[in-house]
Amino acid sequence: MFLYNLTLQRATGISFAIHGNFSGTKQQEIVVSRGKILELLRPDPNTGKVHTLLTVEVFGVIRSLMAFRLTGGTKDYIVVGSDSGRIVILEYQPSKNMFEKIHQETFGKSGCRRIVPGQFLAVDPKGRAVMISAIEKQKLVYILNRDAAARLTISSPLEAHKANTLVYHVVGVDVGFENPMFACLEMDYEEADNDPTGEAAANTQQTLTFYELDLGLNHVVRKYSEPLEEHGNFLITVPGGSDGPSGVLICSENYITYKNFGDQPDIRCPIPRRRNDLDDPERGMIFVCSATHKTKSMFFFLAQTEQGDIFKITLETDEDMVTEIRLKYFDTVPVAAAMCVLKTGFLFVASEFGNHYLYQIAHLGDDDEEPEFSSAMPLEEGDTFFFQPRPLKNLVLVDELDSLSPILFCQVSEMAVSELPGNPNAVWTVRRHIEDEFDAYIIVSFVNATLVLSIGETVEEVTDSGFLGTTPTLSCSLLGDDALVQVYPDGIRHIRADKRVNEWKTPGKKTIVKCAVNQRQVVIALTGGELVYFEMDPSGQLNEYTERKEMSADVVCMSLANVPPGEQRSRFLAVGLVDNTVRIISLDPSDCLQPLSMQALPAQPESLCIVEMGGTEKQDELGERGSIGFLYLNIGLQNGVLLRTVLDPVTGDLSDTRTRYLGSRPVKLFRVRMQGQEAVLAMSSRSWLSYSYQSRFHLTPLSYETLEFASGFASEQCPEGIVAISTNTLRILALEKLGAVFNQVAFPLQYTPRKFVIHPESNNLIIIETDHNAYTEATKAQRKQQMAEEMVEAAGEDERELAAEMAAAFLNENLPESIFGAPKAGNGQWASVIRVMNPIQGNTLDLVQLEQNEAAFSVAVCRFSNTGEDWYVLVGVAKDLILNPRSVAGGFVYTYKLVNNGEKLEFLHKTPVEEVPAAIAPFQGRVLIGVGKLLRVYDLGKKKLLRKCENKHIANYISGIQTIGHRVIVSDVQESFIWVRYKRNENQLIIFADDTYPRWVTTASLLDYDTVAGADKFGNICVVRLPPNTNDEVDEDPTGNKALWDRGLLNGASQKAEVIMNYHVGETVLSLQKTTLIPGGSESLVYTTLSGGIGILVPFTSHEDHDFFQHVEMHLRSEHPPLCGRDHLSFRSYYFPVKNVIDGDLCEQFNSMEPNKQKNVSEELDRTPPEVSKKLEDIRTRYAF
Repeated sequence: MFLYNLTLQRATGISFAIHGNFSGTKQQEIVVSRGKILELLRPDPNTGKVHTLLTVEVFGVIRSLMAFRLTGGTKDYIVVGSDSGRIVILEYQPSKNMFEKIHQETFGKSGCRRIVPGQFLAVDPKGRAVMISAIEKQKLVYILNRDAAARLTISSPLEAHKANTLVYHVVGVDVGFENPMFACLEMDYEEADNDPTGEAAANTQQTLTFYELDLGLNHVVRKYSEPLEEHGNFLITVPGGSDGPSGVLICSENYITYKNFGDQPDIRCPIPRRRNDLDDPERGMIFVCSATHKTKSMFFFLAQTEQGDIFKITLETDEDMVTEIRLKYFDTVPVAAAMCVLKTGFLFVASEFGNHYLYQIAHLGDDDEEPEFSSAMPLEEGDTFFFQPRPLKNLVLVDELDSLSPILFCQVSEMAVSELPGNPNAVWTVRRHIEDEFDAYIIVSFVNATLVLSIGETVEEVTDSGFLGTTPTLSCSLLGDDALVQVYPDGIRHIRADKRVNEWKTPGKKTIVKCAVNQRQVVIALTGGELVYFEMDPSGQLNEYTERKEMSADVVCMSLANVPPGEQRSRFLAVGLVDNTVRIISLDPSDCLQPLSMQALPAQPESLCIVEMGGTEKQDELGERGSIGFLYLNIGLQNGVLLRTVLDPVTGDLSDTRTRYLGSRPVKLFRVRMQGQEAVLAMSSRSWLSYSYQSRFHLTPLSYETLEFASGFASEQCPEGIVAISTNTLRILALEKLGAVFNQVAFPLQYTPRKFVIHPESNNLIIIETDHNAYTEATKAQRKQQMAEEMVEAAGEDERELAAEMAAAFLNENLPESIFGAPKAGNGQWASVIRVMNPIQGNTLDLVQLEQNEAAFSVAVCRFSNTGEDWYVLVGVAKDLILNPRSVAGGFVYTYKLVNNGEKLEFLHKTPVEEVPAAIAPFQGRVLIGVGKLLRVYDLGKKKLLRKCENKHIANYISGIQTIGHRVIVSDVQESFIWVRYKRNENQLIIFADDTYPRWVTTASLLDYDTVAGADKFGNICVVRLPPNTNDEVDEDPTGNKALWDRGLLNGASQKAEVIMNYHVGETVLSLQKTTLIPGGSESLVYTTLSGGIGILVPFTSHEDHDFFQHVEMHLRSEHPPLCGRDHLSFRSYYFPVKNVIDGDLCEQFNSMEPNKQKNVSEELDRTPPEVSKKLEDIRTRYAF
């Protein structure tokens, strides 16, 4: 079995985010890392929408990310610390839309190791040096400079190692143009290591250490070190030089402290807390992330606590001494892994969990009523300030990036729908002037009339536009700079800007059947297949070309390309004829209306569309922006097939045809604009959008009702929309996410959903949700009541009434937990619910709250052989589970009966068990439950479940159970799979085979009777198969009389499974499923990961395919090595050598390689580059979109 791995949706969780001007223009961009992916985002400063410019898989773990710019430069570079044992500096090339590796310096072994640098990066704020540090011992400093050609240069590394030292955080200190300085939070554990009594370990203090890079002597000195009172978790650089006082802010538990060299005394300020917080009052509070904003005149910091509250921090200075730290509550947003304040006034928040947000900073919070806390205010040691959280006031949400949500199809949002009188047959939009940003008119054509609507605040009918309203329209367009043209069956109407109208009437009894128009040219086909060509002269007149062209058959469709920037005309006209051919006709003055090439089609063409796609933006000599792409002729056939053919821009030849079946109706094609590039909207029984995104063609279905005719649309509300007609309505749509494969609907839940099962008859979902460190609703209410009573009791006689009012207000306020965070209850506190939900509407049909500290871990829906047709839901619950050090007070299996056609849960009984029931599976009319490491069969009784049989020989802890026939495949938490046979007659569960590798299995899926696919918590997927000679008729040996050497191998079973396939995904896989994703497609193994990625493993159907892709992968490994310097083969073999899987993600990087490299690789394979990319596209479209 050979498999091919494809990512359908990349991971969505963000681990690092940095901002800067990476493209070298004034625009601010954000670079984020998503585990093993680097992505460049650009927030549009006008609309606030975040666009993805580039996404690259780096096939390595990104451990740290920093932006830096050389002194006086205008462009930011990206420094990446990864698991490759190399420091890599990247530059974004906007012309090629790619990251270019400028430097790659090797300094250590690969892998995430304790003493190999890469975990921490710090940059000198003036861009002269960068420090890369390990968790322990090693630190290296590289000096960065420019050479004569202004290229970036990097020095040899300078060592700043210190043995027995742990590093918590590193930053570059802003010292202006003095010698670069780095500050580290360190801890020396040498004494603690050598002291057997443990006293030294208790007394070890964290230190703040400054390292100075002496540029004169070219080495690094450990300049200064001082012990800290509190344990710090990260540092913030304070601007220095001419901009500020320099130094660092240390964020530690409950305090934030300012430190600097010299006479500067330490300034410390407690971190404010929420008033009347339900959290454990003994718990410390820390800042988790921060962002700095600096202008010429001022600077401030935004720091976020672990509850999500953001404080604005400012420093008061006297000359160069800092006198106080001031904190002011700013706003509350979800807890972030990284925050960036952009120069354009946006705050980007990369959330730890859930969606990422872009906020506009509306106010700086200087003049509001919020109290300001200062380090100068007198407080007792251990006391702190209190504030009241509130909804957003200074920030305005402008965009949301969906995350951790497996996204299926392109989303379409409907902007407006309006009824029309009668059924229209076509719609167009036109601008008044070529310079206009937005469209001015929507023209709707009916069978016998034309309606002109003007676009403003609202859309209303106008009569003075110059269009002829008493006839249907065939096409209309902007002609030249400011004239309009309308083509109707009896002629052409040319409307000048000053409303003068020129008309051209058809000769005799002929009428116009088809036409094609662009900014400067009009071509019409008269009845009988006669072509007439008009071109606009410099004075703005339309002139007919002297000759006409007779075609051999009737014309059914025509298309002109847009006029390329800086040219007079488009050179090609495509004409589709009744005789199932498409002809390309030249419009060049030298050989006007001469046929250039022809392509025969399998069916009659319905529509044609020439577009330029896949181009990169270039600026020509005059500074005009245009894109240089390829010309593609898209042909929609009457049988529902779309063909895409490359049109040679010089000779007009057609080559490299790709086909795709879209639906049952004839395909109509319309040219629209998406993210500044041309795209094609194809309409059959379903609408599809074909566009080029990150150097790959996407053809995605739109999840929207059938449309009949469409046109691109630009207005203030939606700059890149589509106006379409569907029966008798006019609809204005906006497409939201390019590059998304999946359509998603999100329904908010109360706690983290752990597992769900589907009730087979009603298709309802039964979900268990469990959170650690959380309170149930009942406990929350009880705690609130208790705190309110304490407030009243604590008040004196005269303040009783006021306190009672405050207590009542406290009980009534309800801050939404999705924004303000749930109260942290402490270790060993659990909250759980069981929910029955309709997946289509998303409404909750039934909700069962479990008691405090009962945590649901497993769920199954099953029937018992002794109760007939009733369905039961079994939920495995742990009581008082403490994770570390592990202890549990036992568990329960709750049994519910599903009533009201699967809409309600009726409680039957609960069965106590001695360990956590972590897996439940129905089995032959009974149920298998994994209780800790015991595998048991239970049957339904009146008062509780009755134990029928058990097996005690599983190693650690059962994490999953799969059943097929008499076989039970048990996944152990760290010992891979164990095959068990149930013997009915003896009522015994007997182990007959297991795996030789330890695997920490998270999920498993049966592929057939002998084969199981599994994934582990380190991000590997494997397929394990029993050898054909496996015998499952094994006898148990209770007496131990059998010979010792027959006991089995390595204390396990006597028969071992074989590994068919191993592959490292790089993200923890939490579900595997064998399924087909598209109707009529083949089966594939779909996996989803913890960080929101979705991928599939697809089997190769022929040896030659496998051979071809194996060679593509081999050539790409050498020709196009991963961006971060990690070796691709060793990354995919992180834990087990990769076996029988070809990495499609690497193969698909073929499309983004440089053309000459593409040529080299494809020549090695005896193909041409288009053939290779066609193969890549085919294997993807065979199994998924």
